[in-house]
Amino acid sequence: MTDLVIRTLSASDAHLFDALPDPLGAREAHRRTRFRPDWKRVALRDGEVVARGAWWGGPDDPEPVNINWFDVAEGEEEAGAALLRSAPRQVELEINLPGGRRDDPVLRAAAEARFTAARAAGYTLLVERFLYRWTPESGLPERPGRLSFRTEPDDTVFLDALRRIHSATLDTHALKAIEEGGLDQAAQEELDFFHWCPSPREWWQTAHTPDGALAGIHIPAHNPSGPTIGFIGVVPEHRGRGYAFDLLVECARHLVEQGAEYISAATDRGNVPMAACFAKAGFPVVGERINFRPTTA
Repeated sequence: MTDLVIRTLSASDAHLFDALPDPLGAREAHRRTRFRPDWKRVALRDGEVVARGAWWGGPDDPEPVNINWFDVAEGEEEAGAALLRSAPRQVELEINLPGGRRDDPVLRAAAEARFTAARAAGYTLLVERFLYRWTPESGLPERPGRLSFRTEPDDTVFLDALRRIHSATLDTHALKAIEEGGLDQAAQEELDFFHWCPSPREWWQTAHTPDGALAGIHIPAHNPSGPTIGFIGVVPEHRGRGYAFDLLVECARHLVEQGAEYISAATDRGNVPMAACFAKAGFPVVGERINFRPTTA
């Protein structure tokens, strides 16, 4: 087998990134994503592209947030591993997969090839997530009316709520942050992310029971790809009452009232209560996201 050549692309040769087949439908999934040409890398053998990766971040980010497009040609898992290992930026890898991939042998094989390459590069599985996409034909439930919602300009209120919510969480990324730096780090990372989103800060809301107690928070958001359910969280002392559903409905309706024609969302496969809320609210699962973390992270 001939030697592998790994290249970072530029505006002049960015077309090379499109030289591989796309069995997992990444191009359609990323049609609203803006990638920087110099954050794209390819591996070539005999001049043919055999692996590719696109590192992604917001328009003002000096460094990428993650890798969210990664492909390998059939039988070229080691080329994909070399592409990941040689990257100057070691960040989390996201592999988005279409619905039904577990039952389709072609999709299943394509997914497994990417997983094999990631593991060979030293990446380890972090979490599997459900991806949702709501559109108007799905409809939305009426607001249950059990909670009252308020805008809250004070970030310390949200930080305190996030600490309480993450003190008993099923979210893998939050648990990772807690392991690294405690509840303060987990809460601050959430807050920093939503300040990074281009949606207005005044969309963030607290939710209260009839006696005025804080029940939870919801954050409707726009990420760079469009409207999304940013965050839904119930404080531990008010769980078991189904309030996450109330928060989700309020969050979705807020986005629709702001003109959203679709809404994306995601939750960990292991977060069974939140997955049940999405199902009840009419959010169909449209795919999966598999997150890998580099051993250096």
